[in-house]
Amino acid sequence: MKTMLIVFFDVQGIVHREFIPPGQTVNQEFYLEVLRQFREKVLRKHPELWRLGDWFLHHDNAPAHTALSVTQYLASLGRTVFPHPLYSLALAPRDFFLFLTMKKTLKGKRLATVEEVKTASQKALNIKLQQFQRCFTQWERLDKCIASNEEYFEED
Repeated sequence: MKTMLIVFFDVQGIVHREFIPPGQTVNQEFYLEVLRQFREKVLRKHPELWRLGDWFLHHDNAPAHTALSVTQYLASLGRTVFPHPLYSLALAPRDFFLFLTMKKTLKGKRLATVEEVKTASQKALNIKLQQFQRCFTQWERLDKCIASNEEYFEED
């Protein structure tokens, strides 16, 4: 049994989460609809950030994320997309922060249905505010990778 989860978060916590229906492929049309729902959540939860344009979006280089229709939609909203290094999936904040924490929380649990997976995942997403703030400091590593033209670099 598999289920997929798309999560948008900021320093204050989860802004929008979306469980992908079974059998649904995350293509550009589906992702555009998720982005529209995300936009509505930002408008409701953080209207001042939306009005000021004081936020950016970071997602990896998955085909649905980099599709022309998605790029055009985000540009029409005036949204900045933070670049993601090619072939650097390990540098995705959701992997080194959010989903790693979820995996640790869910490790060893037997879940029999998709609904149980969703419930357990949502509980695991309720992470303390300090952990979200720590995630954003980890973006410095991503910045170093991009600044080095994706060449190898030593940590300080």
